[in-house]
This record gives sequence, structure tokens and C-alpha cells, in this order.
Amino acid sequence: MIVSFLQFYASGSLEGIEMSAQVSRSEFNGITPVQQMVSSCSGAILTSLLVTPLDVVKIRLQAQNSPFPKGKCFVYCNGLMDHICVSENGSSKAWYRAPGSFSGTLDAFIKIIRREGIKSLWSGLPPTLVMAVPATVIYFTCYDQLCAALRTRMGRHSQEAPLLAGAIARVGSATVISPLELIRTKMQAQKLSYRELSCCIRCVIHSEGWRSLWRGLGPTLLRDVPFSALYWYNYELGKRWLCEKQGTREPTFMITFIAGATSGSIASIATLPFDVVKTRRQVELGEFRVLNLSTQPSSSTLQVMKRIVAENGARGLFAGFLPRLIKVAPACAIMISTYEFGKAFFRKRNQDLAAAAVTLQTST
Repeated sequence: MIVSFLQFYASGSLEGIEMSAQVSRSEFNGITPVQQMVSSCSGAILTSLLVTPLDVVKIRLQAQNSPFPKGKCFVYCNGLMDHICVSENGSSKAWYRAPGSFSGTLDAFIKIIRREGIKSLWSGLPPTLVMAVPATVIYFTCYDQLCAALRTRMGRHSQEAPLLAGAIARVGSATVISPLELIRTKMQAQKLSYRELSCCIRCVIHSEGWRSLWRGLGPTLLRDVPFSALYWYNYELGKRWLCEKQGTREPTFMITFIAGATSGSIASIATLPFDVVKTRRQVELGEFRVLNLSTQPSSSTLQVMKRIVAENGARGLFAGFLPRLIKVAPACAIMISTYEFGKAFFRKRNQDLAAAAVTLQTST
């Protein structure tokens, strides 16, 4: 199977490119941008609901092994985005307050549900969804629109359209969401309410300037843009290959699920060093804001990499390989398969409505 896929990958046949372009055009014409947004929003919510408990349990296990001191920042992921959270000892925030002891992941799930209720597995989900869902909607909708437009203009090179569209869409969504993430971290550190958001923004701009809102964007783009480009390119390629193997023109739920998990795994492994650097930078920036220090960490991505290698060796750049893979693969699979299912649902609905309209016109 793998050999067949590599042969398919290397061939780059004109028939495959033409088929891909035809499928892309039919998708673009068969569904509206609003319906794309609804599909991506549904996928984002479902992904968050299914993946968040895994990260909550992971953080609780981390807190048990190495308790977070007050003011310490840690990374929390809802399956869509990474968020910086501030530890406050003695607070009621369940994701890092861990009564008792856990012997493992399954034991943690059982004890958390028994002692604190099943709701505690989704601690911190609502505020992160405020940013994660809109960012995902922008990202997926922009990708589809860009990919369809690029494929009509790139001709024989249309097979590379997902690579370029994925990179551009990620740059846009990351740039939009970066200031909100930094502001949210500052709000949480200073216990500000959402009503005080405008005051918080003005204070940040006044003290640090407009560019401070995008501090840390560089490492984010270094990880997310290559990830997005590799993910979409391999996803479209894998989906088309699986469709040909199954002898179907329309991808099934299982085809999109497998293609999404595989492409997400490949992209996460390839970009892991940048993920390690990005996480280190995010935590540093968050802790400087918590402590209200005027001096900000100015280490470049290369300097952070050198520091990691000096402290932990080259293996330090691939720290967290297995946890990242276990989390990214199912998250990508759930998100893309739900998104494709939503698009297929709306496409069929549109076709049925169009057919009904034609029938009505003919009968009259």
C-alpha cells in the first residue's frame, strides 16, 4: 500500500491533476462560503469537545509531578489552538488543581469524574473557544477559497495549490489571532473582566507600542505555516489516492478521517522543533506579563534553539514527540472529517433544492 502511494505521489499524472481540479471546481461551485463557515464551525466545536479532556488530564498529571508555582504559565490546547494559562495556587480552576494522586491517565479520568464531576474535564473550554472557533472558521474558509482560486490559475501546477493556499491561510489566521492571545494572557494574569478589554488594549499599546501585540508571532508562524502547507498538501494527495483505491469520486468519512490523521502526523513530526521553540517563547512571554516586567525576552528563534541544544542536546528539540503526535493526529482527523462531512451535507442539500426548483419550473 505504501509503495503504491509513493508511485502515485511520484507520477504526478495529468489525469490525476485534471480530476483534482474538477473536484475542486465542483466543491467551490456546490457550496457557499457561509455553508463552509458553518461546516468548519461544527468541526471546531466537535474537535474541542473531544480533545480538551485529554489535555486537561495531561495538565493535571503534570501538576501532580511538578506542581506549578503561582505565576507560572503553562500551555493548554483544546485541539485547535495552544493557549497560555496562568497558574494561581489555591484557586478553583480545575485544570491544574489536583486533589489526590493519579497513577496514570485512565486513573486520572476516573478520579476526576468521581470527585469533581464530568464537567471538570472541559475546564477552561469556553474562554478558549472564543478565539479558537473564529480562527478555525477563518482559516478553513480562506483555505478553500484560496485553493479553488489558485487551482484555476496554476494550470499544470495545480497540484501544488494546497501547499500555497494552506500557508497563506495560516499566515492570515495566525496574524489575526496573535494579539488576542497576548491580551487574553494579560487579562488572566491581572484578573481583568471582558468589560475591561478596551482599557487593557490601550494600556498595552501605550506602554509597549502597537508592535507588542504581535510579539511572539515569528515563532508561531515558523511552526504553523510549514505545518499548514504540509498538512493540506499531503491531505489532498492522500484523499485523492484513497478515492482512486476505493474507486469513488466522492471521499467517504473514513477516507477523510484517515487522510487527515496521516497528514497531521507527518506535519507535526516535521515541525516539532519549531513547536518546542514556540512553546518556550510563549511561556516566557506569558510569565513576563504576569510579573509586569518592562524588559521582555528578546531571544530570537535561533538563539532559543541553541539554548535548548546546549541544555538538553539535540533531542531537546524533539521533546514531547509522542504526546504531540497522540494529540495532533486525532484532532486533525476529527476536524477535517467533520468539516468535509458538513460540506458534503450542504452540497447534497443544494443539489436537491436545485433539482426541486427545476422540477417545479418544468411542471408549471
